Amino acid sequence: MTVHFLGNLLTFHIRSAATDDRFTLIENRTAPGQGSPMHRQADDEAFYVLEGEYEFFLDGAWQRKGPGEAVHIVPGTVHAFRNPGKTDARMLIINSPGSLHEAFFVDVGEKTDLYQASFPPMTQPDVPAIVASGLRNRIEILPPAA
Repeated sequence: MTVHFLGNLLTFHIRSAATDDRFTLIENRTAPGQGSPMHRQADDEAFYVLEGEYEFFLDGAWQRKGPGEAVHIVPGTVHAFRNPGKTDARMLIINSPGSLHEAFFVDVGEKTDLYQASFPPMTQPDVPAIVASGLRNRIEILPPAA
């Protein structure tokens, strides 16, 4: 399954049901200038950059990572990511346990064709629905960092 959420195309390669909820593996394609909102969560998360560059907000500052570089997010850590480039960026995301982020993305994402590589038109996000789904899935959406 592939879903679109805030300029990200998320393709689920290994679903949490297949791992007894130990983890989920997602391939994420991010449009230029897009990313995730500032948030913290109850699950472990790891990012592995495949193509392009990402900026990750960690420890109060933005850090740039390129192909072959990885980031680990400890539960409760305030973080976000964005694609600062002019072309799409791609990375793998692993969440453990897998069901929390998976349920959130399925709930708030717009289902697209499997492995879709082109982004649908951006629409105004339903922020209250995103925040509510986040809370149900132990993800706290936060205001942007200065």
